[in-house]
Amino acid sequence: MANSLSRAFVLLLCSAVAGVAVADDSFRCGGKIITTGMTQSVVLQYCGAPTSKTEERVPVRSGNRVVGETPVYRWTYQSYSATRVLVFDQDKLTSIR
Repeated sequence: MANSLSRAFVLLLCSAVAGVAVADDSFRCGGKIITTGMTQSVVLQYCGAPTSKTEERVPVRSGNRVVGETPVYRWTYQSYSATRVLVFDQDKLTSIR
């Protein structure tokens, strides 16, 4: 009995952790789900213009050497329930915070 309770607890804990991890990789915008890997144009199509945008140039490294720069864009979407910051590396959505 105790062994099966321990297994049930571990399964419950694992599913809770998995649910939290998924929440950071996507969010709902209108009727669409926004996920990492989408392009800026797709996000604009689904969500419209962000509340604010910033851009920075980040060094690209090969070992210890800087071999160039890449643009990183941060788009902020504010709503009544949450604020989401979408981070794009060049044109690809890499994280949702």
